[in-house]
Amino acid sequence: MTTVSQRTALSPRQLTRTAERISFIYLERCTVHRDANAITAQDAEGTTHIPSATIGTLLLGPGTRITHQAMSVLAETGAAVCWVGEHGVRFYAAGRALSRSSALMEAQARQWANTRSRLAVARAMYQMRFPDEDPAGLTRHELLGREGRRVKACYRAQAARTGIPWRGRQYVPGDFTSGDPVNQAITAAAQCMYGIAHAVVTSLGCSPALGFVHSGHELSFVLDIADLYKTEIGIPLAFDTAAQDEEDVGARTRRALRDRINETSLLNRCVDDIKRLLLKDGPFDPGSDQDVVTLQSDGGRQVPSGLNHDDDRHDYERVSW
Repeated sequence: MTTVSQRTALSPRQLTRTAERISFIYLERCTVHRDANAITAQDAEGTTHIPSATIGTLLLGPGTRITHQAMSVLAETGAAVCWVGEHGVRFYAAGRALSRSSALMEAQARQWANTRSRLAVARAMYQMRFPDEDPAGLTRHELLGREGRRVKACYRAQAARTGIPWRGRQYVPGDFTSGDPVNQAITAAAQCMYGIAHAVVTSLGCSPALGFVHSGHELSFVLDIADLYKTEIGIPLAFDTAAQDEEDVGARTRRALRDRINETSLLNRCVDDIKRLLLKDGPFDPGSDQDVVTLQSDGGRQVPSGLNHDDDRHDYERVSW
């Protein structure tokens, strides 16, 4: 049998683009293994094959076991893996970026490192969420205040629309069942969106930690991106799900969110939004996905790697480790 070590890693051009992947797949009470470049889900009813390169995020529910080889192929294809329990979704793993270029990461770092551009991106994020307001000139504190008021208004509006009594946002970290059904639905939707946003962020090669609204956490940028769609998709869907039935609200919210993401092409939009926020100097060059490593020189120049750039030599010696 062919072993993992004998298989060559897939190149970026062999992989399915983030925007064209399945948003997430949920599995429970099964063993996840690998068969060539597919993963298999085996339970009492048989074995199901799933092409790993088509997965955005794999949600592993209660009773699942996953093998080392399965995690290996998921990492190679850039899929994210979340472990899902009774207390919501937690993001525990990520595959390598689908792009081998550092262009988006470097653009993110430039925007983040400058205090003015960091605030400008935060304002742009606010305007994407609330296009009827002009955030120009607002301080960070003013942005946070307006965001808080808009989210509270969204909760009240969705409660009135669905007829669900609203007593405020209630969530105790680590205790999913402490809230009423609508709060459980909101939590389930939010945690799924965090997993999906993390999968997109990492697959594009961005840093999950360099946030423009959130700060101080390893997932700050993930929270930024997930929040872009909170009042438009996450909160209304949670109220709709809770209004239909209060039983098994977490699982039903996940399924409804998966369908809504597919209907609205949210993954494609998420990719475009990240590029629009970070790339102020022009469009992203898809040709930069090649495995090309350069060295930084003076004046912003990039020179070839793998060569000895000794100033006293004119016939550069090719070097390798």
